[in-house]
Amino acid sequence: TCALPIFCHEKGNNFIIPEKNLKKESLETNGMNSMDSISYQVRNGKNGMPAFGGRLKEEDISTVAYYVLFQSEKNFQRNTIEF
Repeated sequence: TCALPIFCHEKGNNFIIPEKNLKKESLETNGMNSMDSISYQVRNGKNGMPAFGGRLKEEDISTVAYYVLFQSEKNFQRNTIEF
Protein backbone atom coordinates (compact mmCIF):
# COMPACT_ATOMS: atom_id res chain seq x y z
CA THR A 1 0.00 0.00 0.00
CA CYS A 2 1.02 3.60 -0.45
CA ALA A 3 2.04 5.73 2.48
CA LEU A 4 1.27 8.97 0.64
CA PRO A 5 -1.40 9.39 -2.06
CA ILE A 6 0.93 11.23 -4.44
CA PHE A 7 3.07 8.11 -4.86
CA CYS A 8 0.19 5.89 -6.00
CA HIS A 9 -1.84 8.53 -7.84
CA GLU A 10 0.67 10.75 -9.59
CA LYS A 11 -1.10 12.59 -12.44
CA GLY A 12 -4.30 10.72 -11.62
CA ASN A 13 -2.87 7.28 -12.30
CA ASN A 14 -2.97 4.29 -9.96
CA PHE A 15 0.25 2.33 -9.77
CA ILE A 16 -1.25 -0.44 -7.60
CA ILE A 17 -4.54 -1.13 -9.46
CA PRO A 18 -4.26 0.72 -12.82
CA GLU A 19 -7.95 0.47 -13.72
CA LYS A 20 -8.87 2.27 -10.47
CA ASN A 21 -7.20 5.54 -11.44
CA LEU A 22 -8.51 9.04 -10.71
CA LYS A 23 -9.38 10.01 -14.27
CA LYS A 24 -12.94 11.24 -14.81
CA GLU A 25 -14.08 8.22 -16.82
CA SER A 26 -12.74 5.76 -14.24
CA LEU A 27 -14.28 7.68 -11.34
CA GLU A 28 -17.66 7.57 -13.09
CA THR A 29 -17.32 3.88 -13.96
CA ASN A 30 -16.41 3.01 -10.37
CA GLY A 31 -19.07 5.21 -8.76
CA MET A 32 -16.43 7.45 -7.22
CA ASN A 33 -17.43 10.75 -8.85
CA SER A 34 -18.83 12.63 -5.85
CA MET A 35 -17.46 14.38 -2.79
CA ASP A 36 -19.18 11.82 -0.56
CA SER A 37 -17.84 8.73 -2.31
CA ILE A 38 -14.27 10.04 -2.55
CA SER A 39 -14.32 11.25 1.05
CA TYR A 40 -15.54 7.83 2.18
CA GLN A 41 -12.74 6.12 0.24
CA VAL A 42 -10.06 8.43 1.66
CA ARG A 43 -11.44 8.03 5.19
CA ASN A 44 -11.90 4.24 5.14
CA GLY A 45 -9.59 2.91 2.42
CA LYS A 46 -10.30 -0.20 0.34
CA ASN A 47 -8.31 -2.86 -1.48
CA GLY A 48 -4.79 -1.43 -1.96
CA MET A 49 -5.64 1.99 -0.55
CA PRO A 50 -5.01 2.55 3.15
CA ALA A 51 -7.49 4.43 5.34
CA PHE A 52 -6.52 8.00 6.11
CA GLY A 53 -9.42 8.70 8.50
CA GLY A 54 -7.21 8.42 11.56
CA ARG A 55 -4.46 10.51 10.00
CA LEU A 56 -6.34 13.36 8.30
CA LYS A 57 -8.86 15.83 9.68
CA GLU A 58 -12.31 15.84 8.05
CA GLU A 59 -11.51 19.23 6.51
CA ASP A 60 -8.40 17.74 4.90
CA ILE A 61 -10.36 14.75 3.60
CA SER A 62 -12.85 17.13 1.99
CA THR A 63 -9.98 19.07 0.44
CA VAL A 64 -8.55 15.86 -1.04
CA ALA A 65 -11.98 14.92 -2.44
CA TYR A 66 -12.42 18.37 -3.99
CA TYR A 67 -8.92 18.22 -5.46
CA VAL A 68 -9.56 14.80 -7.03
CA LEU A 69 -12.86 15.93 -8.57
CA PHE A 70 -11.40 19.21 -9.80
CA GLN A 71 -8.32 17.57 -11.31
CA SER A 72 -10.34 14.74 -12.87
CA GLU A 73 -12.32 17.33 -14.83
CA LYS A 74 -9.02 18.58 -16.25
CA ASN A 75 -7.68 15.02 -16.68
CA PHE A 76 -4.91 15.95 -14.22
CA GLN A 77 -3.26 18.21 -16.80
CA ARG A 78 -3.06 21.28 -14.55
CA ASN A 79 -1.33 21.50 -11.19
CA THR A 80 -3.42 24.39 -9.89
CA ILE A 81 -6.49 24.28 -7.74
CA GLU A 82 -9.18 26.87 -7.25
CA PHE A 83 -11.18 27.22 -4.04
